[in-house]
Parts: sequence; C-alpha cells; structure tokens
Amino acid sequence: MSTEAVSQALTPIIAGPLLRKLDSDSLHLWLATSCDSAIDVTIFENEAALSQKADIQTVHLGRKLYLKFIKVDFEKPLPADTPLAYALNLDGAPIAQILEHDLNYAAESTKTEFIWRPKVNSVLHGSCRKAHYGYHIQDASRKAGDGLVEADHHLNNTQIEQWPSFMVLSGDQIYADDVAGPMLHAIRQAITLLGIEEEAIPNAEQPLSEQPYFYQREALLPQSDQNDELNKQFFKGKKKPVFTTDTAHNHLMSFAEVICMYLLVWSPTLWRHISLERPDSINKEEHRLRYDKERQAIEEFVEGLPQVQRVLAHIPSAMMFDDHDVTDDWNLTAEWEQTAFGHPLSKRIIGNALFGYLLCQGWGNNPAQYDHAFIKQAETAALTQEAQVRDTFIDELLAYDQWHYHWDTQPKLVVLDTRTRRWRSEKSFSNPSGLMDWEAITDLQQDIKNLDSVILVSPAPMFGVKLIEAIQKVFTWIGKPLMVDAENWMAHPGSAYALMNLFTHAKTPTNFVILSGDVHYSFAYDIKLRGHKSSPNIWQITSSGLRNEFPHDLLEWFDRLNRWLYAPWSPLNLFTKRRSLRISPRKPDNADHGERLLNHSGIGLVHFDDQGRPSEIAQLCKQNERVTFLSTKRS
Repeated sequence: MSTEAVSQALTPIIAGPLLRKLDSDSLHLWLATSCDSAIDVTIFENEAALSQKADIQTVHLGRKLYLKFIKVDFEKPLPADTPLAYALNLDGAPIAQILEHDLNYAAESTKTEFIWRPKVNSVLHGSCRKAHYGYHIQDASRKAGDGLVEADHHLNNTQIEQWPSFMVLSGDQIYADDVAGPMLHAIRQAITLLGIEEEAIPNAEQPLSEQPYFYQREALLPQSDQNDELNKQFFKGKKKPVFTTDTAHNHLMSFAEVICMYLLVWSPTLWRHISLERPDSINKEEHRLRYDKERQAIEEFVEGLPQVQRVLAHIPSAMMFDDHDVTDDWNLTAEWEQTAFGHPLSKRIIGNALFGYLLCQGWGNNPAQYDHAFIKQAETAALTQEAQVRDTFIDELLAYDQWHYHWDTQPKLVVLDTRTRRWRSEKSFSNPSGLMDWEAITDLQQDIKNLDSVILVSPAPMFGVKLIEAIQKVFTWIGKPLMVDAENWMAHPGSAYALMNLFTHAKTPTNFVILSGDVHYSFAYDIKLRGHKSSPNIWQITSSGLRNEFPHDLLEWFDRLNRWLYAPWSPLNLFTKRRSLRISPRKPDNADHGERLLNHSGIGLVHFDDQGRPSEIAQLCKQNERVTFLSTKRS
C-alpha cells in the first residue's frame, strides 16, 4: 500500500485522549486527530449528564494532524469522590467505537471513567521513560518494564472509589536526546503519514526528509575550534566516567520529529502503519547491529502502549520537563547556555523541543495561562516556512518564566521548574547553576506559606545520595561538571542556602512531601531539622525510572559505600550542606542488609493520611511486584 493510501486509512484518533488538569469547575482533555473533526464532549454522574460548556482549541500541525485542546466548564462544582465519566464523540461517532483498543475498563461502555479527589488519598508518580531501554540486555526473557503499564494494572485492580487523585510525571517523558534508530525511523515515517511540512534545519545540506542522518547527526555541526566544544557538550557520544549515557547521535532536531515522538510514546495508533525494517541507508556494521538490538526493545515497548493510552485517559496527569525532554545537561552551567544558545542549530533544537513540550505537556498543566491568541501564534509558528517567524516564537518560549504551576488540591500540589529559572554561578560560568534562582525560591516560599501540608514536585531530588553528590562535587572542582551531570540542589551554595531557609521559615508548612525522579533509581527519606523543636516533617520520595534503571553493579557499590561513609556517626557529614538535617533512609522491604536504594523500572505510589502525611510509600514494579519503603526511624 502506498504512503498516501496508508495516510488516508488512518483512524480519526492519533493519540489520546489524555485527562489533564481537573478541578471542581473544569476538566481538560488533550487529543490528537487525523482530521478536523467536530468534537462533542459530555460529562456524566451515573447516567445523568452534567450542565457544562465546552471550549475547544484546534492546532493544525499537518495535513493529517490536529491537536485538540478541550476545556469543559461546569455550571455547578463537580461532586468530589464520586465516580464520573466523560464521553467523546467525533463527528457523531463515540470514541470507543473509533479506537480499536477500548479505553474503558467496562468494555460495553462508551464512556471513560474518572474521579475528582481534591483531598489527596494517593498519588502515582514517576519519571524517565526511555522507549528503547533494555536493548542491551542479553537475557531475552527479561523485560524492561514500563511504569505507565504498571499504573494501568493498579487502576485495573482497584475500585474507582480508591483510585489515586492524580499522576505526576516529573520529567523525561521523552528522551529527545537519546533516540533509538528504529524510533527515529518510525518518527520519519510518521511525519510523512501525517503530512507535516518540516522547517529547514541550519547547517543541513539536505532536508531531513531526504537524509535522516541515522546515528550521525553530530556531523551536522560545523567543524571549528569553537564548535568542537559545542560538539562535546551538546552531543555526548562518549561514555562518562561514572554515570554512563547512550549516544545522542539520533538527537531529535525538527519540531515535526518532536511532535511525532510524543504521538508514538503515548499511543499504539501510528505504529500499526509503520515498518521497523532496517533502512538501507544504515550501512555501517556497528549501526546495523545496534539497530537490530534496539528494534527488539522498541517492539516490546509498543506492546504496552494500549495500556499506556488507557491510563492516561483515566487519571489526571501533572507533568514537568527535565533535561531529556529537551537535551541532556540542559542549562546545567552558564557556560553550557552560552555555548548552546550561541549557535543557530543547537538553539533551534532546544527551541523545537520546548515548543513540543508546550503543546504536548505544558498546556494541560495550567491551561488558563494560554489564551486563544497565544495558541494561534503557536500554530502559525509551527506551520510557517519563514525562519524569522519560527525563531521569534522560539525566542519567546526560551524567555518564558512561568512553566511552574500549582493545583489547588489538599495538600496543595506545587510543581517546580528547575530548568529555566536557574541561579548561575557567580564564581565560574563552568560551575553548576543552582536549580532555582533566589527569586524563584522566594516566590515558592510565598506560594506555600501558612499551608499545613504541601506536595512539592522537584524533578531532581532535593535531598539525594550524599556519596553521589560528593563525586559530582569532585568533578566540579576539576572543571568537569558535565561529565557527571552535577545537577543537585546542593551543588550551588546560594540555592542550597535558600532551600534550607525554606524549611526553617516561621510560616512554612508542617508537612512537606517532595516527589522527585531523574536519577534512575528510587528511595525514600524521613527528614527533620536538628535542634528545632518545631521542625517540619519532610519526606523525600524519589521514583525513577518509569522505563530506565541505573547500572546495577555500580549502584549497589554506591548504596553500600554511602551508608558506610555517611553513617550518622561519620565526620564526613560535617562537610555537607545538609549537616543541619537528620535524614533517615527508608528500607525497601525486599532489600538485602545495608541496601536503601531500589533499582527497578516502575512507578511510585504514595498513600496519604488526613493530615497530608505519607501513610505508605511504595514502588509498583514489573511483573506486579510491589515494594514498600519501611521506616527505619526509632520510635
């Protein structure tokens, strides 16, 4: 069948629906369609339709691609803790009849269930979902797992009245900088199927449609002394001494590539029309061998996408970018920023990734920020072939400083932007920047003062593994922070000091639950201020990754050495910026003696009591394994 025939055969729904921000007054859905269908949405309590008004914004991105931003306003507040449902019709046809894979748990229903739980009972949370993770695993029987599939299992085995209030995806929903050859091949086919017209890429002699540059995209960078440094910083094809990373030689470049990757990691629809046969243009033996291994991992990933699509339709999801949503080490140092933003190619790549984040993730976090005029401006920038129009819009996105947001749940959900409001080092531009600048941390302090409890989402842990942070500090001392991703809250003196002051403020919340990801392993800490009778209760809960893991042998050594070197009696604690804190690591219930870190792909689950304190901290792992983090504090 010709590409044109396949394109015409696409189902009306390309991806979604995704249930995004939900409150008492409104509901928001994100949907990608292959035609500009008339959409009708109805919200039900039992069988009764609620009084409502729908507002639908359409972003036309390609001949066969439309993004639909759907807002439903209610005349009366939604009933809390009550099973509800929404029904979507496209051109009069129910969505359940359009999709081959039913999104509903009740197969006979044409509605999708959900529940609004403003008083948080539990939360699912995770980060770092790399589609081709596991391609290097030699044991073919071992599955890489996918935390979003585990989330679907949890919903399927839980009564709707006990479903989590929402799901937090705290970073690296896509890996724009670490793309498997088969995924890039699928992306290139999807662009053609959807009829998306790509912009010209700076420095590329041929359009990406004619030469995708599989496994060799770093070659597009100009060769000069200055740009050799850009090569080293922006495209890391080498192994790092401590923390390893795959090559970034398939780095997404165009806006069309970014958009299509989102469609391919959230829905099985496009995969039914895509071939993963190795392209003839991949002719190097090492590239052919890698492609074939990556293909097995991608095929396994695709098998779980119907469940991924389903869980995203049923549970409200709060999202935030981390570095891989854009590129590795994004804004890690001021020097990195100067280098990357000083070249038109790297600036365009970063801008296109942020553009894709806006349309696929950012809108649903805080839809009120983006009015019709702004969305129309985004559509114009996406469709234009005029570089100046696109670059002007990208400049606006790069200068935008309102990516952070909150939801008025109980406890209040506060999601931090730790990437674009950074505190640059005053000592050296090559030193790590603080994850939030003084103004951002001050704004946060105002946002949470006088609250009893708060759920903070920080993509990188506020309180991480001391040994790993010490190693990162050593590499910073020798001028190589980029080699070990020296991104932690303690890496910058100013932001570390401001963060510690946040917890000692007189009007600070009594209970802080900090949800994080980023590091590719999971852990939980109970934290108190030393010498403070009225110390707040702090829990650092890290779940990572959804589909990624740390090198197992290396993490085991780090775990045990950290416990020995930084035991409560160790004098090394005096040299850390956290010496005023008493940190008690929780123990995974399946851990061996001395282990505190969990290294399994999955998704975190936190249950809360009536005061907003964690009553259970668990990780839902592959093969339905549930690991609980047990408190080791003495009573």
